Amino acid sequence: MLFLYQGTFSFNAIDNFLIMELKKLHIEASHKTPQIDFDHNTGELVLTGKSIPENAAKVYESLLQWVNVYKNSPKRITNLRLNLEYFNTSSTLWLAKIVQSLSTIKNKSCTLIIHLFFGIDEFETMQADDLKDELHPIIHLVSDSAISVGIKIYGKDSEGNILKESIVLI
Repeated sequence: MLFLYQGTFSFNAIDNFLIMELKKLHIEASHKTPQIDFDHNTGELVLTGKSIPENAAKVYESLLQWVNVYKNSPKRITNLRLNLEYFNTSSTLWLAKIVQSLSTIKNKSCTLIIHLFFGIDEFETMQADDLKDELHPIIHLVSDSAISVGIKIYGKDSEGNILKESIVLI
């Protein structure tokens, strides 16, 4: 069965084989959904803004399909940048599916870096236990990963400027 989502895939028949080609995915933000920029040429997968859609599946199902195709021929380094100021529970479930899918990249020479953004006040007051609590769900999702995984956290000001950063390697 083949799916075509908003021009994110195209299909070519070569020697009686159907080949799916990945397209760059860009979707503008709305007041309830994030801006989405997934670029297979650079390995940059970026979500920016708010994610509080009434129907998260409508937003994230095509992203998960895109990721499932991408992971078959990923870049050596994939950067998943979750620059979300707020996201609801249903978005969290879909984001977890995306992280889990990316962690199943089969090429052991690949690296997945998950970038998480916090307000500088929250970043500076985070104790080791707070950080552990924040990262535990992600660490659990990628614990069986065949590839190297890192989590990079950023403290940003109200204008989005990054003031501090830290990295955790898994």
